[in-house]
Amino acid sequence: MHFPEQFEKRMRKQLGEEEFAAYEACFLKKVSSAVRVNTLKLSPEEFQKLAPFGLNPVPWTKNGFYYEDSDIPSKHPYYYAGMYYLQEPSAMTPAALLPVEPGDRVLDLCAAPGGKSTELGAKLKGKGLLVANDISHSRAKALLKNIELFGIINAVVTSEPAEKLAQRFPEYFDKILVDAPCSGEGMFRKQPAIMKNWEQYGTGYYNDLQKQILPRAYEMLRPGGMLLYSTCTFSPEEDEDTVRFFLDRYPDMELVDAVPADRKSEYESFGFVTGRSDWMQDPLPEITKTVRLFPHKIEGEGHFLALFRKKGEAEYEPAVPLFKDFTKPKALTDDLKEFLSHIKTDIPVSQLALSDERLSLIPEEMPDLKGLRILRAGLFLGELKKGRFEPSQSLAMALTRDSFDNCLDLKESDPDVIRYLKCETIDCPDSVKDGYVLVCVDGYPLGFGKVRGGQFKNKYLPGWRMM
Repeated sequence: MHFPEQFEKRMRKQLGEEEFAAYEACFLKKVSSAVRVNTLKLSPEEFQKLAPFGLNPVPWTKNGFYYEDSDIPSKHPYYYAGMYYLQEPSAMTPAALLPVEPGDRVLDLCAAPGGKSTELGAKLKGKGLLVANDISHSRAKALLKNIELFGIINAVVTSEPAEKLAQRFPEYFDKILVDAPCSGEGMFRKQPAIMKNWEQYGTGYYNDLQKQILPRAYEMLRPGGMLLYSTCTFSPEEDEDTVRFFLDRYPDMELVDAVPADRKSEYESFGFVTGRSDWMQDPLPEITKTVRLFPHKIEGEGHFLALFRKKGEAEYEPAVPLFKDFTKPKALTDDLKEFLSHIKTDIPVSQLALSDERLSLIPEEMPDLKGLRILRAGLFLGELKKGRFEPSQSLAMALTRDSFDNCLDLKESDPDVIRYLKCETIDCPDSVKDGYVLVCVDGYPLGFGKVRGGQFKNKYLPGWRMM
């Protein structure tokens, strides 16, 4: 392995020759692959019973599992049912360590492609609000798909620079995740091509971005709220020194233990190490509250995490819903009423909103989104076309087998599962009634179909079809 010259020189100095040799040697080992279970749909224990893969737990997150190289979970129907997310094991750590609770207002500021947002949304359990943002509109589209695939109903997906969001959401969020753009040194083993990017930009370019983003995140964090800053780099300039910059600039921010204090020795046994004051330009004793993951110490790649708390407390002020670009339906059409009658859980009519014939279920606390570039606000239910209602793929993913009264539940081994996911026609048993039918695999929804006179019409979203 040929590292960029300046990177190797710095890492030898940071680690010392003996540990650098261990770091260099880990590049000869295979990269670990893992899945993270969607706890909105099932528990890790339930997944272990169902999964046809060889699984071993990722020790630092309850719902993460390594899988064997011979398995291809991205091609399995369970993936299309949103039962898990394919994620690098170390990348599971930030969302696992940010202490999100149901009912929180949560911001994932640099969210695409959605690995961390989907876990934050699962931890909310449908309560509170998740704003998932990425400045890149094309990357935000991938973020949106993953949020919909996971069945998250209380998310707003935006594509804006941090400055614009900060103007709209002053001291609004209880929890903020800043998985910052970085030089990517921790991913050199997994993606060696990143080294060319490092040689072009180095660490200073990304450190400037980090120092622009963090102040905006501070402005959006309410007193008493918590902010987790993470990178996938080893650079002290982007890690420890950026923590020092943030604390110096905002005296009301304090570092708290990134891993629970009563479990610190357990995390150390996993291979986690603390931040290094001796690597800093201006040493900071409490930097030991941060953690770093090295690929030669764990089964995963490189990461750095720092958890902050804003001092003080703020009174909770409910957001005033503003249905910008939405109108509340004057009345439900007969076709929509008929469809909703098949859903066994309550759909709050007061939270239904229309925009260009597109019907959405708006989160109970919808903030003011005026002027923001929004890809999705709440759960997109479907389209009303000339009085007819056509349900969406995202609605199917938010349902359960027990919450819809007309289901076609297929076994994972049934060839019709693959045919359905490829948008082909499948057989329809007599037990399925005419009208919309929720197609499931082993009890977990995949999408809709429509039956008339025993004939099945595939309604799986073409853009999601299995190739």
